[in-house]
Amino acid sequence: MIAFSGGLRSALLIGGQGIRARKLRTLLSMLSLFLGVLAVVVVQAAAETGRRATLGYSELAIGKDGTLQMYVVPHEAGFPIILDTLRGRADAIAITMTQAIIGESGVRPINPGGGPIDTANSGSGPAPEAGFVVCDSRGICRPGPDPAEGSAPPGRAIELRLTAMTGDIRQFKPFRVESGQWLDFDSAPSLAPRIVLNKEAAKGFARHQVPARMRIAGAIADPTPQLIGVVDDGMFEPAAYVRADELLNWMPEGKLGALAFNGGLQMLLSPEATDVERILRARLLAIGMTEDQIHTEPIRSRHAVEQQLLILQWIFLGLASLVLLIGVAGILNVGLATVGERVEEFALRRAVGTPRSLLAGIVLVETMLTGLFTAGLAIGVGALVLTYGGRFLDAWLPYGWDLEFPWQAGAAGVVAGLTAGLLGGLVPAIRAARIPIAAVMRA
Repeated sequence: MIAFSGGLRSALLIGGQGIRARKLRTLLSMLSLFLGVLAVVVVQAAAETGRRATLGYSELAIGKDGTLQMYVVPHEAGFPIILDTLRGRADAIAITMTQAIIGESGVRPINPGGGPIDTANSGSGPAPEAGFVVCDSRGICRPGPDPAEGSAPPGRAIELRLTAMTGDIRQFKPFRVESGQWLDFDSAPSLAPRIVLNKEAAKGFARHQVPARMRIAGAIADPTPQLIGVVDDGMFEPAAYVRADELLNWMPEGKLGALAFNGGLQMLLSPEATDVERILRARLLAIGMTEDQIHTEPIRSRHAVEQQLLILQWIFLGLASLVLLIGVAGILNVGLATVGERVEEFALRRAVGTPRSLLAGIVLVETMLTGLFTAGLAIGVGALVLTYGGRFLDAWLPYGWDLEFPWQAGAAGVVAGLTAGLLGGLVPAIRAARIPIAAVMRA
């Protein structure tokens, strides 16, 4: 072990001296290898950044990986049982979604059906009647009103998806607060429901002045909402989030539970809250619900994302490897030429007792150090481009995900540089080790 350490130390010293003595050839080798290593770094960085961004968006839309989601068909007696079971639990929440219209009553919203704000009228006047057509008996079609709104005239109102929650949903879906504040579930419920808008809904309220009046089907009256904040939830449709107990001040529990859509009531539970799932299932079955009305499954967002990106990553890594092979060929050519010029030097070292393995190690150290220096340069360029270019790309991401240089890309660059140095220096190292002692006589 001591002899190996001494030989390695000697190879490093002599190899470093060889690189310093042949700066131009080292530079040529690095130039031929730079693009190949940079391609590997870029591919790995893009794959990891894409995985992070896709996983982040999936967590916003679906939930964190491993979260247990439970769906229950709307039942008049089921929602009170769910509220009672989850009361005081921080590791499980229930959510129910419905449509709400904030603004004037008896008018058609600027975005009928809760569609994106940009598809509605971007001016200050009433919303156009685009999206719905009325055809006569002759087959002539003209823009018409939304059948769901009847003959209501357009007015100052915004339709959005309203999500009522029994607890903080951010432990399962990492919403990012853009402005204002998030809902406080520890305070007493307010008679004026406090709601947090998503970015798309906030865009509508910034463009249009609407009265503070919220209409929900089944409510005993129209409450006056308080807009307290804006979050980034990754959704493209207007949405708002409200505490379920504040919404219950304006409608019975059974009504709120029956308003759910998109598959019914949904519960989000942490992976450790399996006892809550068993208790809920037992109590719901006891009121007459059947097994097919209760569905439970874990969120597997990470697995789905990795499966989608793995094939593309391997394809681009294969293309990057082809570019890397060009750099390996460049190192091989420079290495063979260098060994040819150093025949007398290596023969003299053999004559004074230098083992063949050390001669091969000297050549390999030179090429691998060259690959390592090239990898450092490529990683630096890649990190610089992603750091500064990411500031512009971040503005284009709909969910505003931060871009950082992944350490996996740096590790891939180091491995690529060392591998290229090893492959490019293997043949010259074998040739150097086979130089006979008699070659010293040429001097």
